[in-house]
Amino acid sequence: MKPQRLDRVLALLLAATGLTWALAESGGAGALPATRALLVLGLALLKGIWIAQDFMELRQAPRVWRRFMLGWLIAVLGLILGFRLLA
Repeated sequence: MKPQRLDRVLALLLAATGLTWALAESGGAGALPATRALLVLGLALLKGIWIAQDFMELRQAPRVWRRFMLGWLIAVLGLILGFRLLA
């Protein structure tokens, strides 16, 4: 993996983390709470994909491992979203 790519991904991860923090700290201002929750979960999925593909080097791994990891991320975030909607 090229160091430039890892640096770029790290910068994107930091930006996404900052945006997640800003959304969480905004409280009642701006978007509806459900919309903010969806944005935070979407950013979590995106960050998980970046970490898995670039830092865990699943980009070069067999397709089955990439699919398993993406499926796991989607399942966990889906459960979190489902429990949030039920509450």
